[in-house]
Amino acid sequence: MKSPSPTLHQFISHKRLSKRRAWFYSSVLLLTSIATWFMADLLWRNDKINGIEWVLLVLFVILFAQIAVGFVTAMLGLYVINRGGDRQRITRTVDWDHEEVPLASTAIVMPVFNEDVSRVFEGLRVIYRSLQETKKIEHFDFFILSDSNKPNQWIQEEIAWVELCKQVNGFGRIFYRKRRHQINKKSGNVADFLRRWGKRYRYMLVLDADSIMTGEAIVKLVAMMEKNPQAGLIQTAPRLAYGESLYARMQQFANRLYSPIFLAGLNYWQQQDGNYWGHNAIIRVQPFIDHCALPDLPGTEPFGGRILSHDFVEAALMRKAGWQVWLAHDIEGTYEEGPPTLIDSAKRDRRWCQGNLQHAWLIAARGFRPANRFHLLMGVMAYVSCPLWLLFLVFSTIHVFNQVLAPVTGTVAFEAYTRVFGYILEIPEAFILFVFTMLLLFLPKIISVVTVMQKSSDAAKFGGRGALAVSAFMEILCSGLLAPVHMMFNSKFVLSILLGQGVSWVTQRRGAEDGTDWREAIITHGGQALFGLIWGVSSFILLPAFFWWLSPVLAGLVFSIPVSIILSKNSLGLKARKLGVFLTPEETQPPHELSRLTQNLVECYKHMRPIEALRHDYGLLQAVLDPYVNAVHVAMLRQRRPSEESRDWFLTLRQRLLSEGPAQLTTKEKLALLLDAESMILLHEELWKQPSSALAEWWRLAIRQYNVLTLAPTTALYR
Repeated sequence: MKSPSPTLHQFISHKRLSKRRAWFYSSVLLLTSIATWFMADLLWRNDKINGIEWVLLVLFVILFAQIAVGFVTAMLGLYVINRGGDRQRITRTVDWDHEEVPLASTAIVMPVFNEDVSRVFEGLRVIYRSLQETKKIEHFDFFILSDSNKPNQWIQEEIAWVELCKQVNGFGRIFYRKRRHQINKKSGNVADFLRRWGKRYRYMLVLDADSIMTGEAIVKLVAMMEKNPQAGLIQTAPRLAYGESLYARMQQFANRLYSPIFLAGLNYWQQQDGNYWGHNAIIRVQPFIDHCALPDLPGTEPFGGRILSHDFVEAALMRKAGWQVWLAHDIEGTYEEGPPTLIDSAKRDRRWCQGNLQHAWLIAARGFRPANRFHLLMGVMAYVSCPLWLLFLVFSTIHVFNQVLAPVTGTVAFEAYTRVFGYILEIPEAFILFVFTMLLLFLPKIISVVTVMQKSSDAAKFGGRGALAVSAFMEILCSGLLAPVHMMFNSKFVLSILLGQGVSWVTQRRGAEDGTDWREAIITHGGQALFGLIWGVSSFILLPAFFWWLSPVLAGLVFSIPVSIILSKNSLGLKARKLGVFLTPEETQPPHELSRLTQNLVECYKHMRPIEALRHDYGLLQAVLDPYVNAVHVAMLRQRRPSEESRDWFLTLRQRLLSEGPAQLTTKEKLALLLDAESMILLHEELWKQPSSALAEWWRLAIRQYNVLTLAPTTALYR
């Protein structure tokens, strides 16, 4: 498909965009220059700068520039919001009150990998019902693209798909596909779908397993794509929801309160050179197929090979081909879930860290737009900045200690101590620089709180002005404690990647029933606490004044174990909600779709679970024992003609399964049987033909439970 040609409107917008970016980059440069001047003046105390001081100055410039980027983005967002919104935004291209835009064929795709089946399919049910209520369901098809590699998971997904289709009359509109080979993870899963079925659809809406979008939001996205033929991708800004633990609730509160000004500012300077975050976004299919195939990076993992963080790169490739990428930050009705604990957040960051560091190869790639290069750079800096901050703090400590320990006589030592003490506490430039930095870090949050408090109706969505103020104060305090912990986590991740340690693709935990236990917390945070303790004791002995400057960082590290445990507790999250702390509009005024999902999940998880002895292989039990499930599973398998050697191997596996039980088979062997239609048919027949005395005890127990429960299929699949 040929890329759309530039129009006069685009040319005029380009001139306006150049002015916006000039303001953005100039402001970042100005703030960084002022801070650098103060820092250089502080270091230039002995008529020259030594080696450590040069390192400190370079690190300071890099790190402060990143802070300035966030601050300027927030201030631009405040400017946009105060003037009533940005006239140059994608949502203004459609008059929602007076214009009816014809829609086009759209595939809603959800890649899944060993996810909670009930949550996935109840979420899909909510989205499907919401689309039905818009009377536009005929334009949409749903695809569940499974890469699950657990036998239980696979069978549960198939049953859930059939039951969902039966209950919403979705056959021919809701499809399920299980890949035989999990190649290139999520991006490979989507690419495989596009190769097989992509040409049937003009658009593709990509969801994560925990995504929820209202039918109205989906219809609006398709309408905007139809109204803007030059748009190749529109990314929404999903709100965090369903947080139960104290940590998750704090994160979703911060996301809901602070993100509007940052997103408005981001859209202000990036405009059609936006980014892609991997989900809750609509994509024009044909340009994506033509231009967004991911290249293999030079070398091997962790820096080379397959690209892990595909979304940033796909947005850059779309822009390189001339298609626009927009951020629809003001579209409501788009949601996702966050990690339930600090440790789960770190596990997710470990995977993202490797993917983002790979982008270092692509920052200078030929043909990329400057804004996309900047997105890639900031993605890299999101993780590289943590070890740089750690280096800055360590070198600062060494520098100060050198100033104290250099003299050897008592009198000179006292004078040196006084000089360093004065350098830290009494020199005005140091205090000004400190205040300046804190201002850039915390002023956007304070402004967000004040902005919401201006209207009582807006503050009521967060529980009222008093609850909002308390929640914001607690969030700022907790985020300050967690900042050094994240610094240590990401520093470790970056170091491990530099040493050649890759990362495996694991399922993201989206709920934590009991939170983090002491053993897990000690193993995970023990090194951080010990490092902070040694650092703090050394600082206090050698220079107490410097210790108090470091105390916020040291406190976060030393108390990381109990803080991590406390924040992970669902019970404390529930208490905070009852007290009105960390409330969000999605809780005080829940949209219909979220309320419906909550009710459905409560009903799902009330159903009887299998007895513990059968739980581990319950999916295989259903596929072999139950006629209904067996028929569904076999019908969805591709028929193959195995060789004689394969037939003998499958015969041996079947005999072992019946006589020894599934515990004696490996996961690979169970998946092989489930992939073979002939084996599944024969297993079902043989199981019911053989006398119980010839079966393993596991199967005799399974048949007894089947007779009690009759294995009636249900969407309340066992977590």
